[in-house]
Amino acid sequence: MKKDRFTEGVFDSYPDVVSVEEMQQMLRLGKNAVYQLLKDGVIKSIKVGKRYIVPKKYVIDFLLGEQNQ
Repeated sequence: MKKDRFTEGVFDSYPDVVSVEEMQQMLRLGKNAVYQLLKDGVIKSIKVGKRYIVPKKYVIDFLLGEQNQ
């Protein structure tokens, strides 16, 4: 997959920083699965209080297998 495909179309309707609910829609996963990815650090995130905020770029990096680069 090319990064251009994700940055130029598929996720354009999502804001630059997404919520857990938006990640569920983007990844087509349930809430528990998304929280587990965040808690395990599989998808990078920023935790503010009890909330996770995730730059859309980190979701794209995860899908492209680039999260550890």
